[in-house]
Amino acid sequence: MSLRDILLQIDTYPDPTSSEAIDQAVRFAASMGGTLSAVAVEVMIKAPNNRLANYLIGLGQLAREEEQKSRQFCVTALEDFRVRAGAAGVLGDVIHLRDDVYDVGATVAQRARTRDLCLVPVLDQYDGQRAVIEAVVFGAGRPVLTYRPGIADLPGGGPDLVVLAWDGTRTSARAMAGSLGVLQKARKVRVLTVTGEKPTATAGLGEDAQRHLVAHGVNAVVDEVDAGGRAIGRVFDDYLERQGADLFVMGAYGRSRAREFILGGATEHMLKAPRVPLMLSH
Repeated sequence: MSLRDILLQIDTYPDPTSSEAIDQAVRFAASMGGTLSAVAVEVMIKAPNNRLANYLIGLGQLAREEEQKSRQFCVTALEDFRVRAGAAGVLGDVIHLRDDVYDVGATVAQRARTRDLCLVPVLDQYDGQRAVIEAVVFGAGRPVLTYRPGIADLPGGGPDLVVLAWDGTRTSARAMAGSLGVLQKARKVRVLTVTGEKPTATAGLGEDAQRHLVAHGVNAVVDEVDAGGRAIGRVFDDYLERQGADLFVMGAYGRSRAREFILGGATEHMLKAPRVPLMLSH
C-alpha cells in the first residue's frame, strides 16, 4: 500500500505541536512520495457551573482563556505547517476544527479513516497525545505512526532499518499490510518473532511473512528471539536498541470501553515511552 495520502494531527492543548515535529512529518511525507494534510482541533472547555468557584477563582474566565490559547495555537501551527509543507511540495489539506477537549481523539479518528496513515507526534508522556493515539488506532481502522522529536525522531530520508513484530495473528497481519508502503522504502526489514512468550509464536512462523514481503519487493529477513522469561516489552526494547532500528511496526492489542482503552501488555509498554517511532495497526 503506497502512502500517498498522509494526515498529521497537530496538538493545540495544553501545548502546541512543535515546529520540529511538523518539519519531521513534512520530510517523512516527502520521502514516502505522498502528500501531507494537517488537522488541528481547537478545544472547548466546559467549566462546571459553580457560582462559588466562579466568584473565588473565576473558573469560567479561566476556561475561556484556555480556549483562546488553544485557538491561537491552532492558527499559528497550521500556518507553520502550510509554509513548511508548501515549500517541500507535499501540501495537502489544512483542516481547522473545534470540539470538546475530551473528544479530540474521536474527531481525529474520524478524519483519519480516509487517509493511508495518521501521524501523531508526542511532546512527552503527559501531554494528552496518548489518548489521541489510542482513539485513532482503535477507531480509524488505519495505521498510526507516533514519534517524539529529540528522542524518537521520524526518519527524514526514508527508514534504513524497520522492524516488524510478527506473531501470526490477525492484528499483526493488519500491521504488516498497513505498513507495506513504509516497508518498501526501507533498506532492510527484519521480521521479528518472539518465541517462548505465547504458544502460537513458534519457530519458523516469520518465514511466510517474509515470503509475502519479498513478493512486494521488500528486502526482508527473519529473526527469532527467545523471551527467556522476560516481558515482551523488554524483549522489544533490547532488540530495537541492539539493531539500531529506525522504526518499529506492531499490531495494537486491546479494546475500548467508553472513553477507556484496555491495552495489551506489549502495546501498553511500547506506548509508554517509545524509543523509536512506533507504527501501530489494529
